[in-house]
Amino acid sequence: MEYDLDAIVTPFVTEYIREKTTQEDALLESLEQYAKENDIPIAGPETARLVSVLTRIKQPSHILEVGTAIGYSAIIMARAAGSGCRILTLEYDEETAKTARKNISAARLEDAIEVVCADAKDYLSYIDGDEIFDMIFLDGPKAHYVYMLDDAVRLLKKGGILVSDNVLFKGMTADDGHFARRKVTIIHRLREYIDRLMAHPQLETALLSQGDGVALSVKVQSDLERFGY
Repeated sequence: MEYDLDAIVTPFVTEYIREKTTQEDALLESLEQYAKENDIPIAGPETARLVSVLTRIKQPSHILEVGTAIGYSAIIMARAAGSGCRILTLEYDEETAKTARKNISAARLEDAIEVVCADAKDYLSYIDGDEIFDMIFLDGPKAHYVYMLDDAVRLLKKGGILVSDNVLFKGMTADDGHFARRKVTIIHRLREYIDRLMAHPQLETALLSQGDGVALSVKVQSDLERFGY
């Protein structure tokens, strides 16, 4: 048996939450429909709303996103953060990045959001500067999260928020008896990622059953403090 999204939270609870999480923005609604019709993974409605609320609370001036897709989450974060926030979002596929830029332009946010076509796990290591992002949203290839963690922590300001989506992966991360064998590599790497998050000396992390599973981390210790300076 392979779990589906409703296996994480009781189906009637999921249905109730989604009933209450209405989308009133015409552009975002059109992007949701486009993603559904074209089988493009974007943040689920519960997670999208959580990210929006976290962004409004944090009021970040600089956000890093891994996994632009069609620009849906970047637009949500840019609107929630308001003027003055800059978002760097990374997308591996060039055609998808072009679509994202088109949607971001339609939202009139091209001055706030920069889409870079790159392999995130390599690109992050090239970014100079220590603690430069107030918020990081990981929503790219799940098997790569574990390889991006060190750079994500390095690039996050003290007090900054790291949001990792899909960490429960349709419930399969939590249960040896219910994951598809073809997903074994992703599941093992997600488990390693979660273990490292929970044990990381610079982070405090909560695991949430929101959507497809979200890890919410805050950086509680800077690199200098970690080494006793």
